[in-house]
Amino acid sequence: MKELILLRHAKSSWDYAVSDRNRPVTEKGMKRITNMATASASLFKKQEIIFSSPANRAMHTATLLIHTLGIAFEKLNIKEELYTFDTSNLLQFIHSIDDEFDKVICVGHNPAFSSAVSYLSDTTIGNLPTAAWARIVFEQSQWSQVNAGSCNLGLPKEILV
Repeated sequence: MKELILLRHAKSSWDYAVSDRNRPVTEKGMKRITNMATASASLFKKQEIIFSSPANRAMHTATLLIHTLGIAFEKLNIKEELYTFDTSNLLQFIHSIDDEFDKVICVGHNPAFSSAVSYLSDTTIGNLPTAAWARIVFEQSQWSQVNAGSCNLGLPKEILV
């Protein structure tokens, strides 16, 4: 059995003249991911490894999650392949995860994350909001074979009201 959490990066800013890869997380984004980490602490702490896109906003999201929950920074792995907006590239990465890991977090970007949720699970989602997560549990024991998973979503409180 495999478990995947797709965590979309926190809200980022367009207010700076920087490349997309270097856009920073906003203050609101920092608060939202810290609150989300705290609210879902038991879920996040069970994960064996965290893969993150190298984009500033994704790495900042991952480090805020780690810092908030006291997770060992050694669990964080930056993967160039996760700096993608293309679903097929994301699926290729997921299917290539080492089978030694059963519980994985990936921190990255839309529209790839939203589409991957719909492709890999029983849930169709139009847009995974910033700092939200999708947890997909698969019956398969190999990442290369995962499909038809059972999904639940973690949405920021202000979205739920």
